[in-house]
Amino acid sequence: MALDQDVCYAIISARDSRYDGRFFTAVKTTGIYCRPICPARLPKRDNVIFYPSAAVAQDEGFRPCLRCRPETAPDTPAWRGTSSSVGRALRLIEEGALDSGSVEQMAARLGLGERQVRRLFLKHVGASPVSVALTRRLLLAKQLLHETDLTITQVAMASGFGSIRRFNESFQQVFKTAPSFLRREIGNEGPGVPGPDIHLKLRYRPPYDWGAMADFMKARLYWGVESFEAGIYRRSLSLDDQIVLVAVAQGKGDWLNVQVKLQDLTLLPKVIARVREAFDLAADPDVIGSHLGQDFALQGLVLRRPGLRVPGAFDPFEVGIRAILGQQITVSAAIKLGAGLVSQLGAALPNGWAQETDVWRLFPSAESILASSLDFLGMPQARVLCLKAYCEAYLAEEDFFGGDIGLVLARLLGVKGIGPWTASYIALRALRDPDAFPAEDVALARGLEQLGGERPTRVALELRSQAWRPWRAYAAQHIWTKLASG
Repeated sequence: MALDQDVCYAIISARDSRYDGRFFTAVKTTGIYCRPICPARLPKRDNVIFYPSAAVAQDEGFRPCLRCRPETAPDTPAWRGTSSSVGRALRLIEEGALDSGSVEQMAARLGLGERQVRRLFLKHVGASPVSVALTRRLLLAKQLLHETDLTITQVAMASGFGSIRRFNESFQQVFKTAPSFLRREIGNEGPGVPGPDIHLKLRYRPPYDWGAMADFMKARLYWGVESFEAGIYRRSLSLDDQIVLVAVAQGKGDWLNVQVKLQDLTLLPKVIARVREAFDLAADPDVIGSHLGQDFALQGLVLRRPGLRVPGAFDPFEVGIRAILGQQITVSAAIKLGAGLVSQLGAALPNGWAQETDVWRLFPSAESILASSLDFLGMPQARVLCLKAYCEAYLAEEDFFGGDIGLVLARLLGVKGIGPWTASYIALRALRDPDAFPAEDVALARGLEQLGGERPTRVALELRSQAWRPWRAYAAQHIWTKLASG
């Protein structure tokens, strides 16, 4: 990503918050890199150079600023690149794919060669996958030192380092100080006495339509697995056969307050990644809105809800089940089926977990669904067979949702009973494809009709949607939200 250095300097001179996270300022005289909104004295033009991501700045030998805390900047759009493969790789890195695995193994999950992945990263990110992963680990560690009472050893484990020695060496190399010294310097002088939960702030690029996200989730709750009370969304997860509880609420600034309870601290990066995906925290509403607003029919919707996000998924497998249950019936009817599935097949949480929250079950596993007749659902036999075929296909493939999006769609469409609408909906929510678009959706056609004109056919809707690329998923979400709100 090429940056206009003079334009960037004008932006940091104005401390324009709209550009926070879009690039980073490296000061050659101090060896520090900052966010565009850093409150420190403006450096001279000749003393700065601008980089598209924190990983590139750290690759060049600069360390993060302690005042503006680059680890708290919104997700860097440059990291998403213009390549869907890079975007998927970055999501895997965020989940910790390179904490215990290799670039070669990650490339295999993407259906690419190792050299190809390295070339794509240098082109779109400006840094290698290993450098991006190390930056992610170090910035997460710095955030944990600031925001939690975890011990230094626990911070090392939770941020993805395999050993305390490796963590100390990497931290010292980048920050030029030891983790314990940094903790004292920022005013957290205790040795770290961790409580039962980890509290974090996950930033986003404003505006953020929390109301629309809350309404979407409230209308689709699977009671027992999740709840939404007093402005707090809670749910259970099973990650790597470990139980996790997550609570998410709107923060007082441009962030979400996240509370995590987990058995294994090494799962924290994966949990954070799931929260970010589920609440679509990486979206850039200015870019998306300016593009969709060029369509006259969508213009009013975008202006009314400039911070609308596309709700994602905590578990891709779960989204597939939800989509199949929702085929050709109303949302409320689908939720009733889902609640029955959870109550009959969802494993109960241990007492120590269930007593602390109104969430008391895990989402049913593919194995438990296959082992049941599912007669209690009262569904047509064709849809029961579809559910079971989906579970069989999921278990048969080591990484069912891995690889190119086209390949995953082909796997989904290969399941008897899953058609283009179901596959596209799963891609929209579980694969986080910003261009996913279920053109067969009757509600989308009805919504466009209400916005003016005739109700489009599937073919006409597909043609109409071409102008919304690469943000068709957001266009669909705007139309669905309009229909839901009346």
